[in-house]
Amino acid sequence: MIQTLRNVRLAAHTAGQHLADDPMVLFLQLSRRVPASVVRPLARLACSVAPRGSVVVPVLLASLTRGDVDDVARRLRLAADRKVTGEKARKLADIALAAHLPELSDLLLAGAADAPGFKSAQARRLWYAGNLSGAVAVLEGSGRAGRRQQERLAGEAAVYAGAGPSLSRQAFTPVPGRVLHLLTNSLPHTASGYAQRSHSVMVAQREAGWQVLAVTRLAYPVQVGKLLAHATDVVDGVEYRRLLPARLAAAMDARLQQQAKELLDVALEFKPSVLHTTTHFVNGMVVRAVADALGIPWVYEVRGQLADTWAATHGPQSRYSEKYRLFQARESDVMRDADLVVTLGQALKANIVAAGIPEEKILIAPNAVGGAYLRQPMDSAGARRKLNLPEDGLYIGTVSSLVAYEGLDDLVRAFALLAPEFPQLRLLVVGDGVSRPGLEEQIAALGLSGRTIFTGRVPRDLAPLYHQALDVFVVPRKDLDVTRAVTPLKPVEALASARPVVGSDLPALREIIDDGGNGILAPAEDPQGLAKAISTLLSDASYRAELGQAGRAAVLAGRTWAANATALATRYAGLHHEHEENE
Repeated sequence: MIQTLRNVRLAAHTAGQHLADDPMVLFLQLSRRVPASVVRPLARLACSVAPRGSVVVPVLLASLTRGDVDDVARRLRLAADRKVTGEKARKLADIALAAHLPELSDLLLAGAADAPGFKSAQARRLWYAGNLSGAVAVLEGSGRAGRRQQERLAGEAAVYAGAGPSLSRQAFTPVPGRVLHLLTNSLPHTASGYAQRSHSVMVAQREAGWQVLAVTRLAYPVQVGKLLAHATDVVDGVEYRRLLPARLAAAMDARLQQQAKELLDVALEFKPSVLHTTTHFVNGMVVRAVADALGIPWVYEVRGQLADTWAATHGPQSRYSEKYRLFQARESDVMRDADLVVTLGQALKANIVAAGIPEEKILIAPNAVGGAYLRQPMDSAGARRKLNLPEDGLYIGTVSSLVAYEGLDDLVRAFALLAPEFPQLRLLVVGDGVSRPGLEEQIAALGLSGRTIFTGRVPRDLAPLYHQALDVFVVPRKDLDVTRAVTPLKPVEALASARPVVGSDLPALREIIDDGGNGILAPAEDPQGLAKAISTLLSDASYRAELGQAGRAAVLAGRTWAANATALATRYAGLHHEHEENE
């Protein structure tokens, strides 16, 4: 009961801060916490009864909740053409930013100069563009609320500029064979590929004889709406410790100091011989401070290029921004300072080496499989039967986070091209994310709702069955810096399930997909080319089976979590000896 009350207080503090800093983003986040079966019909109803020319805030928010960005843009252009002014223009400008329409935000802000919250909106626009110092400066003289926003932005800008936590040296004797992981999120509260990889690594380490403890970031999972979260969770024997303070520091730099102190307390109790954390750089800053205080080695695992992930949703000009430059610099800092850098594949390794990190300091631990994926997969009809899906016909689809860079709009277009040729073809989309409403609208507009299944998030123990229910697994990623470098987990699981994979012809996916050997590569962002590749497999069941079996054999031979755990253990041991020699 006491923990729940602390969680409620923590959640209220977080919500209050978001309300002050960016109320429209807070609305979107809260709407995603409501079941889609409730919020989307209500949003659809609101849009259907509103006049096409309506530009009132509730209608814009309903349209945004539906994922209909085209309708949002149309209504915002109407508002700009009508010279909307004052507080309404300011609110609409914030909606434009939440919809990733910065040019429309600029047009609307031009009419909001007299609005009470104008400087706050200006700061949000500058921050969106990556102009961190400009966002802080524009809030000068903006009153009490503006000063609080300025302090929070200044704290985050300081972190991007390199201000990290600092701890005094401790008397400490580590226990060999113990590893402490610091994670951004985790099971059972988050079912992302990140969380699943972390869990799989730690399960494999436990099975290899390591004592493992995971600690998640400060205030998680309460900050993502899990008010009933406990201080500890145990999943498959892995203990997850939560840092849930009664009070949270207001600014990011102070919160990182708070997190470092709390992580140090856990480490002094657990006595690890090595610390292991993952992207992005703030995790590295915290673990670096704790490792320095304890005098033990630490590992930084690069699972993506989060500066490029940010830039992918903020337009090409964002790559020249202050935030992007500092983001890249801080990532380089923590990679340089870590005793070992772990990454997913050759494409990411090449980028890390290009940042000045010695090649011998880098270990590739690829996305892999274990558990249910090691068992012989079922045939597609049997898997569909267990999942209560129609057993007949052919299924294409994916198991993925539904975000823009995954390119699922191209998969929908390819499906529309294939549907007349294959009357029994169905599209199965497993997962959830910000792109789901727009994808559902796209499917409905094409008249394919009756042949498409959106499952939403599914229990992780059912994920193997969804892979097995497919005839062809599709990875239609957009051609972006982040997708060219980062190898995803789900197609590896599909290959282990003996299903051929069709994916975009990008460097990272070439590390997984052997064109003509376990799947087919197609040009990125080309629905016709994607449809042609899928059609080749749909037309030949024996070819699908041949590629599927080849893919499974290759994954079991070289991509298992147990193999990764062995490689990590070897490098951990070497780090311990090197650290002792350098002390």
